[in-house]
Amino acid sequence: MSAHAKKPGPASPDAFPDRIRAAVLARISTTPERRHEALRELFRVTRPDMDDDAARALAESIPPLVPELHEKWAAMFAARLVETVPENQVALLCDGSPENGAALTLAYLMFLESERMEKQTAEDLEAYRREHPELTEKGRELADEVFARREAARLDKAARYAGGKKRPTQ
Repeated sequence: MSAHAKKPGPASPDAFPDRIRAAVLARISTTPERRHEALRELFRVTRPDMDDDAARALAESIPPLVPELHEKWAAMFAARLVETVPENQVALLCDGSPENGAALTLAYLMFLESERMEKQTAEDLEAYRREHPELTEKGRELADEVFARREAARLDKAARYAGGKKRPTQ
């Protein structure tokens, strides 16, 4: 943070959704370089067994999503968080600190993995494909890739759960 940059002051409850959405979108960047960097950071935390080359390759293989969809989903997340979390805890998360911005982003990613959002993302991706017929083939490829990865991860998680095993280390 520069000497001239100011940390946001306390937010009023009415400002919470905008603060949450802004914090999430600031970390879910649309530039490929920043996106890859953010994904590598996530892999360092969630997959400490993964080396830098593997993290880089995996980050570069994950297709980008449309910014308008992230904006919609971030707004949905913010509304749900404000609706379900006590106001004093939301106020803490909206203090503008990097730590709480990271916590909001992690919660957003977990929100995206919920069953409700799996259905919503499928609907939104399909609607986007219909709205942009010029991207039909590319959209279908991206959707197929996202759905295939999500299904593989879900099946892997179910198999590990059924077998009573934790995530394998590599």
